[in-house]
Amino acid sequence: MHNSKKVIAIDGPAGAGKGTLARRLATQFAFAHLDTGLLYRGVGMKLIVAGLDATDVVAASAAARSLQLQDLDHPGLRSDEAAVAASKVATIAAVRQALLQFQRDFATRPPNGAAGAVLDGRDIGTVVCPWAPIKLFVTAAVEIRAARRVRELRQRGLQAIEERVLRDMQDRDARDSDRLASPLQPAADAFVIDTGTLDPDAVFDAAIMQIASNGGFGL
Repeated sequence: MHNSKKVIAIDGPAGAGKGTLARRLATQFAFAHLDTGLLYRGVGMKLIVAGLDATDVVAASAAARSLQLQDLDHPGLRSDEAAVAASKVATIAAVRQALLQFQRDFATRPPNGAAGAVLDGRDIGTVVCPWAPIKLFVTAAVEIRAARRVRELRQRGLQAIEERVLRDMQDRDARDSDRLASPLQPAADAFVIDTGTLDPDAVFDAAIMQIASNGGFGL
């Protein structure tokens, strides 16, 4: 039976602030948090470590089925190598199906006895947890999101050219929104938060008000 009363589904494009919001809401409600964007990287990294080809359907499918939460803590998950492998395994239907089940299991049976779950990604409210009582869609103009990403990269000591980051983000938005399988779009009953002119505290407050208007999980 779905633990449908205590799930927060957060979707949105890259750089909109959904990860920051998801972590804060998880802390606020003592819920477990899953950044679903790491799942395909996790599968890719398992194959890299094992010396296997990310295009090997049998190996990739097995890696997806055996994925554990601790695999998402691998230090190499943010590497370019992991990103390339992730893009390859993401095209395999059996991998996508296994990871869909992984996400649903996390939502309905949160780890470590957590009271509920917060999942952020691209299709949580539309595909993964369409039954979630709280669906948030966090967005902002692509120029604003690109500028944020440039600041983030430079703060981490990495070189970032704004025009290139903007172009890459526009391309990613197009791929996410135009794909046939699980396109990026707000669920019909999602509460949309435009973070373009809001700081993280204001985004958090808007989300909390929406959750409170839906009963606040009785907490």
